[in-house]
Amino acid sequence: MKKIFQFFKECAGELRKVTWPTRSDVLSSTKVVFISTIIVALILGFLDWLFTEGLRLVF
Repeated sequence: MKKIFQFFKECAGELRKVTWPTRSDVLSSTKVVFISTIIVALILGFLDWLFTEGLRLVF
């Protein structure tokens, strides 16, 4: 039981050392991920369409 309490005490100590991102950092990172996801989805959608049309021509 003593080890469990020591574990949580050490966890709390480590969490105090963490440098948490600011709100603007989080929003900036979220925008980058959102835009990147849209771009990749568009590219993959175009490639899917291209390969589908290519296979329709072959068959």
